[in-house]
Amino acid sequence: MLDTSRGHAPAPSDEPRGCLFALSQPPLMIFLGVIGCLLLMAAVHDLFLL
Repeated sequence: MLDTSRGHAPAPSDEPRGCLFALSQPPLMIFLGVIGCLLLMAAVHDLFLL
C-alpha cells in the first residue's frame, strides 16, 4: 500500500550541481556553439586563405 503520510519532509539536496547539469542548459550550449564556430572560421581562414 502507498504511504501518503506527511510526517517526514523530503531531505534537502545539499549536493552541488555538476558540469553535466550546466551543459544541459540551452543558453550555455548556444553560447559555446557560437564561440566554437567563430574559432573554427578563424582557423579555416588562417589555414587556407592566408
